[in-house]
Amino acid sequence: MLAILHEGNEKKTADNKLIKLLIEDLILDKNKVKFIGMGAKSNFFKLNNLEYKNIIIDIKREDISRILFIIDADYQENDSKYGGYKNTKRELEKIIKDLNLQNCSDIYITCNPNTKSGYLESLILSSISKEQKECIESFLDCNEFKSRENHKAILNQIYKIAYPKAPYNFEHPNFNELKQKLIELFEEVDCI
Repeated sequence: MLAILHEGNEKKTADNKLIKLLIEDLILDKNKVKFIGMGAKSNFFKLNNLEYKNIIIDIKREDISRILFIIDADYQENDSKYGGYKNTKRELEKIIKDLNLQNCSDIYITCNPNTKSGYLESLILSSISKEQKECIESFLDCNEFKSRENHKAILNQIYKIAYPKAPYNFEHPNFNELKQKLIELFEEVDCI
């Protein structure tokens, strides 16, 4: 069994849905993956998180052989310790080392690959045409929703409504790193 730790819960979230669709697109078996929703991003950085304790037990039982951490970069100006690509990577690598999981895990930081900031929705926006992006951004600029969480939720809904036939352009090069990380996750490597 493989494990993917992501933000949100293990049920239907935008992160979870995109990952599952991409796994299917790569013709990989999503039934081999245990999806673990970590809730808020901050939970990834809590060494005593119950999910980590359960993963270590699963590894010792040989129920989990590989782990992929998928976490948003967010913005450094919003969180000087955990925000931004570099901070997120550095702090998550510390946790992985402290848990002694570095031999069997990898990290994918969700963001706009060009700016190295943002979240899942930033990755999605980076993969659409300039015209589509301008249309969505124009709507977001003139709405009354100011909080980050509302912005993410609205962006996700606009995208799903506007482009229901082709929800994600997995052929876009901005998805290449995530695709590669998923392919490598499915390669046979023992965690211990």
